[in-house]
Amino acid sequence: MIPRVHKRGKLTIGLLYYLYGPGTHEEHVDPHLVAAWDSLAPDPGRDPQATHTELQKLLDQPVEALAPSRRPAKHVWHLSVRAAPEDPVLSDEQWGEIARRMVAATGIAPDGDDAGCRWAAVRHADDHIHIIATLVREDGRRPRLNNDAGRAQAEARLIEAEYGLKRLNTGDGTAAQRPTSAERHKAERQQRERTPREELRETVRRAVAGATGEKEFFDRLAAAGLLIRRRIAPSGDLLGYTVALPDDRNKDGEPIFYSGSRLAPDLSLPRIRERWSADRGDHVAASSSWPSPMAPGAPSAARRGTASAAWQALIVIEQGDDAVAAAHIASAGEVLDALAKTSAAHTRSELREAAVAFERASRSHVRAERGHDRALRQAARDLIQGGPALGRGEDGATTAMAIDMLFFLVTAVIHWHAKQGHAQQAAAARQAAEHLRAAYQAAAAQPLGVLYQRGRRLGRPLLQRQTFVLREAVPELAEQILAEPGWYALAATLADAEAAGHNTTMLLADAAGRRELGTAESVSDVLVWRLRRSADLPADTSSAVTADRRTVRPADRTGRQAQGRTGARQGRS
Repeated sequence: MIPRVHKRGKLTIGLLYYLYGPGTHEEHVDPHLVAAWDSLAPDPGRDPQATHTELQKLLDQPVEALAPSRRPAKHVWHLSVRAAPEDPVLSDEQWGEIARRMVAATGIAPDGDDAGCRWAAVRHADDHIHIIATLVREDGRRPRLNNDAGRAQAEARLIEAEYGLKRLNTGDGTAAQRPTSAERHKAERQQRERTPREELRETVRRAVAGATGEKEFFDRLAAAGLLIRRRIAPSGDLLGYTVALPDDRNKDGEPIFYSGSRLAPDLSLPRIRERWSADRGDHVAASSSWPSPMAPGAPSAARRGTASAAWQALIVIEQGDDAVAAAHIASAGEVLDALAKTSAAHTRSELREAAVAFERASRSHVRAERGHDRALRQAARDLIQGGPALGRGEDGATTAMAIDMLFFLVTAVIHWHAKQGHAQQAAAARQAAEHLRAAYQAAAAQPLGVLYQRGRRLGRPLLQRQTFVLREAVPELAEQILAEPGWYALAATLADAEAAGHNTTMLLADAAGRRELGTAESVSDVLVWRLRRSADLPADTSSAVTADRRTVRPADRTGRQAQGRTGARQGRS
């Protein structure tokens, strides 16, 4: 159940005409009162003798009783209460009781207070009601409405439990502003998938991802086709900005502009500048220490760097200071935006949905300590500068590698928010994880299929050798992995690592022991990407020349090769 306190208004009659009217496109059906401050209040919806003006005058009576100088400038209070789509249809009596509880909880008409404000609850659809109230009490005083929105939310949680409705998570005031009903209806009329506010929020988020300064940020906004207005101080300093879609206009034909803070709390110019100022500190990006076999600046190299940065961020979120963890979580949102923007068509939709969902998880009341998150911000920048990736070859395979690491990063974010009591953020991160899982399946199918076929073709001695390594490195997981279809891809990867000179027993034990595997659908798949990243192996082997059928000389039980190559070039993780 979602209660929403709307902006206060000046005209009671105007809101009544809307509530009892047909709606913007005939969506209001049978408007009528379900409750009011007085059981004898007229109902223009069901009583043919009652009028809107009659109800308005009664609601406004306490306001009109005051001297004009004492009347509130905006005396009309408006609350809508909406049930979830899967909730049962409530009766008028139930909605009437919900309305009474809401006006009591918010301070409009407290229980047992005969001098409360006048109010009326109108129902014009199955799933919601609107409550209108005038903000002068019967005794001439103003109601105490401090945190009325928060108190309405708290009461909604109690109502959900008592009525057996869908239980929603309580917010903490850090969510982006929802589109208004007028914005939603306008988008429907114009056959837009999303409202302009939502489109602008996503576009601005993507422009911020990895940007290092104002010029780059505004250049990206302009390249995305947005209209931009800058707010300049008399000194010439930039104070803020507003953006608009070229085709979103008001009734006068003028573009409708939104400030960054109206799109999301962290998209105001001062909050964006915090990222840039921290980037100029002395913190060193962790990803800079990770070598890549790919050409610098290539999409595949950017994805490898993203996987490495995500791996390091995961450790920080699990073990670090909360303020530093909050910064990494916020920057993880930038990485998801950048990856969605630059990925191939078959993964782009799910990655975009993951980024949109994670946006809510990227903010909380834990103030982020910027600067330590430079590795993730650099990863986002590298993804943007690397440009669009192909859905095949090394680009496609390293996309799967990056998504795999980001899935575990987002899983860590879920646990962090849950520990902090951030219910909405944890739920948003779970939703993002599901989209990442779907994107991974699309990205990983081809490269893992190639590795699977190579594993199936391994000579018997070499396959037995990798089975021995598996049992030595992870005895508690060996039988589970051997039963998975992905075992053959892992066996091929172990063969590649061994051919590259690695101590595969130690490498595999390290890859399995560094992070939990309980959330993985396929443990072998996860280990494939961890090994290929930490051992600097190509992610795509479809055109690789390998010695898959080569017979390897036996090794001792520590996993060291007879030639004495003891852990050369051990992968970092």
